[in-house]
Amino acid sequence: MHPSRPSLVHILVPVKRAIDYAVKIRIAPGNKGVDTSVKHSMNPFDEIAVEEAVRMREKQGKLVESITAVSIGPPKAVDTIRTALAMGADSGIHITVPEGTVVEPLAVAQAIKKLIERSGNTDLVILGKQAIDDDTGATGGMLAGLTGWSQAAFASKLGVSEDGKVEVTREIDGGLEKIESKLPLILTTDLRLNEPRYASLPNIMKAKKKKIETLKPEDLGLDFTPRLETISVSAPAERQGGGKVETVAELVSKLKEAGVI
Repeated sequence: MHPSRPSLVHILVPVKRAIDYAVKIRIAPGNKGVDTSVKHSMNPFDEIAVEEAVRMREKQGKLVESITAVSIGPPKAVDTIRTALAMGADSGIHITVPEGTVVEPLAVAQAIKKLIERSGNTDLVILGKQAIDDDTGATGGMLAGLTGWSQAAFASKLGVSEDGKVEVTREIDGGLEKIESKLPLILTTDLRLNEPRYASLPNIMKAKKKKIETLKPEDLGLDFTPRLETISVSAPAERQGGGKVETVAELVSKLKEAGVI
C-alpha cells in the first residue's frame, strides 16, 4: 500500500544520456560495444516523458506539485538533467558513476525505487518506454514489479483527475487499449504521446539556477555491478546492390532464383 497520498501529485522522470539519435553507430574496437566518443543527448522517449509531466502541470496546475528529473551516469549526465530542467522540471537528482560504466535496467529500477522510498511522496513515475541505445524496454516493468505499483506501458494518451484516477490509452498490436488505474503508477511513454518542446533561451538560463542533488550509488545502498556480460557486438550485414532486368520474364526468373516465388 502507498502511504496516504497528498492532494498534489509529485512526479519523478528518469532521463538517460544516450548517443544522439542522428549519430551513425560504429562498433568499438574489441567488438564488445559501440563507440561512445560521439555526440550524446537525452534519450528521445525520455524527452516525451518530461514533456508529458510538464504538460500535465500546465493543464492541471492545481494537481501537480513537483517534477523531479533523475539521471544515472557520468558527470556529463548533468547536461541531460539541465535539459529536463529547461523543459520545465523543477529539480534534478544525479546519481554519479564513472565514465564508461554500464548501468543495467534492473540497477536503474532499483535506484528509482530507492529514490521513491527516500522522497516518501512520489505518486507518478513517467519513463520513456525504452532507450535507443540498448532497446531493452525493461526498466518500467521491473520498477513496477519492485514497487508493487500499477503500470501502464506504451502510453499514447494520458489523463489524470484530481481524485487520483488515471486514464491511459496504450498502443497494442492491431489497435488501442484504454485502461484505468489509481495513483501511484508507473507509466512508460510511446512515440505518439506528444511532441517535446524546444527549451527557450530564458528557460535554459533559469535551468542553471535550479537545484541538482548529487548522489553516489553507495549513498542509496546500491551496487551497480553488472549481472550481464556482452559476448560480442557486430554490425548488420551490408545490403547487396540491386540489379536491372529488361523484361517481365527476366524479373520472374530472378524472383524464382531468389526463392521469392
